[in-house]
Amino acid sequence: MRTATPKCPAGVGAPRGLFAGTDIMPSAIEQIVDAYVRLKNRRGLDELMMHRQRLAVDLKSRSGYDLSLPIGKLDEEIAIIEEGLSRLKAGSADLGATRPI
Repeated sequence: MRTATPKCPAGVGAPRGLFAGTDIMPSAIEQIVDAYVRLKNRRGLDELMMHRQRLAVDLKSRSGYDLSLPIGKLDEEIAIIEEGLSRLKAGSADLGATRPI
């Protein structure tokens, strides 16, 4: 006898899983940057930034192919990393202001 599979109350194609109910799932780079900020890993963020910048410079120096999409993606990732560095800096400034001497 075959049993019916349970239906999602939200309907077919509704989001399921960890990020269900959210508009979009955070990108991998956003998750990595968030983890580095939480762990206060400035070095990791700096290395991530340098790597993305090297990739962007390398792609921008190439000709013969339309590399605008990967270059645009790298620019977006660099902006996310810069925002993470700003959050990390703001967090350390807040700690410095409240830390007893």
